[in-house]
Amino acid sequence: MKKLAIVFNPCAGLRRANKYIPQIIKMYETKGFETSLFETKKRGDGVNIVKEQAEKADIIVCIGGDGTLNEVITGMIDSGMNKPIGYIPSGSTNDFANSLKLSRDIMTAAKDIMEGKPCEFDIGRFNTKYFNYIASCGAFTRASYSTPQPKKNAIGHLAYILEGMKEIPNIHPVHLCVETNGKNYEGDYIFAAVCNSTSVGGILSLNENIVDMSDGKFELMLIKMPLNIAQLGQIVLALKNQDYDCEMIDFCSSDRFRIQSSSELDWTLDGEHGKGNKTIEIETLHNAVSLIVNER
Repeated sequence: MKKLAIVFNPCAGLRRANKYIPQIIKMYETKGFETSLFETKKRGDGVNIVKEQAEKADIIVCIGGDGTLNEVITGMIDSGMNKPIGYIPSGSTNDFANSLKLSRDIMTAAKDIMEGKPCEFDIGRFNTKYFNYIASCGAFTRASYSTPQPKKNAIGHLAYILEGMKEIPNIHPVHLCVETNGKNYEGDYIFAAVCNSTSVGGILSLNENIVDMSDGKFELMLIKMPLNIAQLGQIVLALKNQDYDCEMIDFCSSDRFRIQSSSELDWTLDGEHGKGNKTIEIETLHNAVSLIVNER
């Protein structure tokens, strides 16, 4: 009998997945899997659970948000294994799941894991940590990891937006120098991101024709500090139209980035706090993880 391990975050999102756990376990057992459930209770539990179960299980299923999936994938990489990972998104934003076009319906997503197939995807390495789809700093970055969990559970993704609005009066540019592909980008930026997703924070979206989640490259977006209303208007219009040739935006794709700043910045990795240094090394780990996708 094949073994399936579920890593479940009972506090994710609106806790909407909680009531479906018995049904999900029953369905997987009906499909012939010996199913074990492991609940996360604190940050880092997902990493440790997967490191312990990766060799024993044939499939690892993650039920939670982007942060929980980050821990599951980190645990898989740290284990040295590459078992298929199924993802049932139940967080507040679920950016990575949106890019993969995974169902938002809990039971449909659970069923799709049984009917889908493993596909290889790239993962980013941020110094010694990993991220699935985004590493960012600057405006609204803090809202991703500073929003209290009760507020996230109460009003979902709106909580991120409301928390981010508090930052508007305090938005200051950060001076960055980015080296990649033999090019240098330097300036004062209000937002910087290295990402591998078509959805960023549920607010920004990248062109699907540009983003390939398994091409060995991540996308770099640097938004310059607007000095007047006209430049702010340029930025808003460019983001709306996905026009990356705008003079207020530096944009490129690459497999590695070296980012230097004048001070240690707060970063977010998949919505969770990532401690930054004055020098950040980011590289793409090509096809580092197998995620089960049902291409309906």
